[in-house]
Amino acid sequence: MELLPGGAHARVWAPKARRVDLVAEPDGRATALEGEGNGYFSAAVPGLEAGGLYRFRLDGKEMLYPDPTARFQPEGPHGPSQLVDPHRFAWTDQGWQGRAIRGQVIYEMHIGTFTPEGTWDAALMELPALAELGVTVLEVMPVSEFPGRFGWGYDGVNLFAPTRLYGDADAMRRFVDGAHGLGLAVILDVVYNHFGPDGNYLKCFAEDYFTDRYKNEWGEAINFDGPNSEPVREFFLTNAAFWIEEYHLDGLRLDATQSIHDGSEAQGKPHILTEISHAVRKAAGGRATILVGENEPQQASMVKPAEQGGCGLCAIWNDDLHHSAMVALTGRTEAYYTDYRGTPQEFVSAMKHGFLYQGQWYRWQGKRRGMPAFGMSRSAFVNFLQNHDQIANSARGLRLHALTTPGRLRAMTALILLGPGTPMLFQGQEFAASAPFLYFADHKPELADLVEKGRAEFLAQFPSIAEPSMRAGLAKPHAEESFTRCKLDHREREVNAPVRALHRDLLRLRREDAVFAAQRVGGLDGAVLGEEAFVLRFFGEEEGDDRLVLVNLGRDLTLRALADPLLAPPLNGAWTVLWSSEDPAYGGCGTAPVERPDGSWRLPGHAALVLGPAHDFPTKSDDAGGNTTPVIMVSQRSETDS
Repeated sequence: MELLPGGAHARVWAPKARRVDLVAEPDGRATALEGEGNGYFSAAVPGLEAGGLYRFRLDGKEMLYPDPTARFQPEGPHGPSQLVDPHRFAWTDQGWQGRAIRGQVIYEMHIGTFTPEGTWDAALMELPALAELGVTVLEVMPVSEFPGRFGWGYDGVNLFAPTRLYGDADAMRRFVDGAHGLGLAVILDVVYNHFGPDGNYLKCFAEDYFTDRYKNEWGEAINFDGPNSEPVREFFLTNAAFWIEEYHLDGLRLDATQSIHDGSEAQGKPHILTEISHAVRKAAGGRATILVGENEPQQASMVKPAEQGGCGLCAIWNDDLHHSAMVALTGRTEAYYTDYRGTPQEFVSAMKHGFLYQGQWYRWQGKRRGMPAFGMSRSAFVNFLQNHDQIANSARGLRLHALTTPGRLRAMTALILLGPGTPMLFQGQEFAASAPFLYFADHKPELADLVEKGRAEFLAQFPSIAEPSMRAGLAKPHAEESFTRCKLDHREREVNAPVRALHRDLLRLRREDAVFAAQRVGGLDGAVLGEEAFVLRFFGEEEGDDRLVLVNLGRDLTLRALADPLLAPPLNGAWTVLWSSEDPAYGGCGTAPVERPDGSWRLPGHAALVLGPAHDFPTKSDDAGGNTTPVIMVSQRSETDS
């Protein structure tokens, strides 16, 4: 629906209907749309102004339907659509050039729980703290209109309408405009693999939106490659461009791309994801954009350019690294953690190569997982310890700090935030939020019961959760308490200031240290030092400017023999501690000298250290000839003192 002088222009794809009328509300004035052919109907609608309400009537029947491309649904998906003027907002981000994926730090957030108010305007007030922390990209969980009073957003049914629950359309624009003013890019999580089960009226207009040729665990699969699929593809390509053009978004995060089925390539046509990538970049008009895919099988080809047979995405979530970290930190190897051991070698391999499974047999699924990814850009791997799915995929939605020891978590946080991938934080992670993150969805009673049952069955893959006493205590997704318990209390930033300082200092080190910032393919190597300890050596552009990251998730470890060249100091140089996870500023217990008088190294337990070249190091005289020999010197400098 587009505004015109004195009215509007309506256009809708409804091949299932022979006649389409637009009905203005509340007066019921009807305007007949003319058939264009190919199932499209359109007409000028005089008198319909911005803010006006309307619906469609199909074939003269009593039932009225919301606009499939409505820009706003003020009463929810079952109510009338509202005509919105997308050009009335006064943007102030004319100089904003967007952000490319390299060098970014992503922050996943859910607008409804990010603040107690759960609105765009309230969330905007908290953004300066994220910019100061070192976050550069906000990844907003889905906001397309969905039924009920609360939900994750993955049951969206009006893909062009930001939900009424968080404010009006201009409230979302204020959020994006304000974020850009702080140097923060904003990408939106979109669901192009299914629609929600309630409030979806698309099949009333066209059966061809969906297909039964593919299986989809969340509902009917989208018809991207079957009969009459071209208008369906146009619908989604228009939606992808819409968010970039009308809301100035900086890209998209594509949910569950493994369930976006498209066989068009066999017909010599681009995959729909390839076309989405092109549509987003074209809509950006030269601004840098970011396209991130969630892809459970971790298909590396998704980030290859289209001319190389890929989809042109920028990055993929790295579940392998998350799963290995969870095993190392919690000791649990149930369900989809079965094929991970959380060993030092897994972390060395993940830092060097990204995905752990690149075509090997995966016992949990009984098939091969992944494909070769050795040539992928380091920034193409989105690495995280927490996200909305993984926190909620537990009995009580507990944050990771409640499941492991503080020292181990500080050490693993250092690995993720300094590693060569693109780090991602989940809302509240930066200050150890006490709020859980549960699965919540407000559905009508009969559907709510089915969702509750389905959620319990999904979690039953974890034998510990399937145990009767645990299953009986699972939070009900439709309970309002399940939603309100997840709201962040940002006052905890001060209560848990050491945790926030840890994240802030690590992100500063990542940003300001050229060696960590480089994210070069082949820019590091690593070695196992003990049962739970390993070293990563990041190679600098200049000789003698390397960095060591030492991680020990076990007990204090003494290395009496240093028979690995990755531990060798720079030529005629020495190592010094640049950063320690055991700094008292982070709640740590202090760091003793690594180098001992007998030449051995002592690595503190449950800790991570960053070592760099000591450019001014002491020497000692050789009694025989007065020659000087460098002493490997390790001294500590707190990053918080810089």
